[in-house]
Amino acid sequence: MSAHSASAINDMAFSERLGQLRKERGLTQQGLADLAGVHLTQIQRYEAGTAQPTLDVMKKLAIALTASTDWLLFEENERGPNDELKLQFEAVRQFDEEDRKTALEVLEGLILKHQAKRMVQRSQSQTATRETAKAAQGGG
Repeated sequence: MSAHSASAINDMAFSERLGQLRKERGLTQQGLADLAGVHLTQIQRYEAGTAQPTLDVMKKLAIALTASTDWLLFEENERGPNDELKLQFEAVRQFDEEDRKTALEVLEGLILKHQAKRMVQRSQSQTATRETAKAAQGGG
């Protein structure tokens, strides 16, 4: 797969990535169905975007296409750290064990703080939505 086609595939939805990768592997829909142990109709539905595979089928598709499930599911840069964080993580990898452990604890604390903040915001938003609905019904 060329760098250009890999970049183009990464901007596609799962259904498009599946079809493109199948074609790049020189497989027909029936060929992929046979390799993955899935019915042809299901492959057609996945590629049309009218159905989503189960986790078990996703594994079979990834094996048949010699690709990772992450590659099939996620767009480029949808997962993993951005370039700036990659450099930071590279630096942390050079720390001794004690300093790495401290860095991990600090990071886990920040993640928990962020998650708590998001939960509070979501709760406040849901409360405001309920109050607006109640007021609109005249129950204010």
